Amino acid sequence: MKRMIKAISLSLLGCAIFYPDFALAQSAEPFAYPSKGQSSEQQQQDHYACYSWAKQQTGVDPAQISTPTVAQSSHQGGLVRGAARGSLLGVVGGAIGGNVGEGAAIGAGVGALSGLMRRREEERTADQAATQANAQEHQQLQQYYQAWTACMEGRGYTVN
Repeated sequence: MKRMIKAISLSLLGCAIFYPDFALAQSAEPFAYPSKGQSSEQQQQDHYACYSWAKQQTGVDPAQISTPTVAQSSHQGGLVRGAARGSLLGVVGGAIGGNVGEGAAIGAGVGALSGLMRRREEERTADQAATQANAQEHQQLQQYYQAWTACMEGRGYTVN
């Protein structure tokens, strides 16, 4: 049992270290508890008033912030397209050298490798952009929650 708990803990830690978006996605919205006997109706009114105020103060609307972005490659099949282009060039080169089949095979291999490398670079760039966007959204949410918390505490709530 202890091994299983330790393995799960290490897995979650690994996710937070190697996938920072995972850690960002886990930040929870604060919750306000009435500490001066406010009714649920009053709490809803105060929540909305503080939501509006915090949105106005920070320029952030948590309802408009997207869920964490997951990068997706816009060029699916770069490997196949690269192989096709390479084989066409290989056919031309093979025709000049006298062996069309061998030229096509070599060209396909080189083209596939080139397509794969291009695709990996595009994915890496998209991942970096998504990570930056998620970090910026997380920071904006934190600013909003800080303002909302100050408002709710000023109205007599305990915020966690």
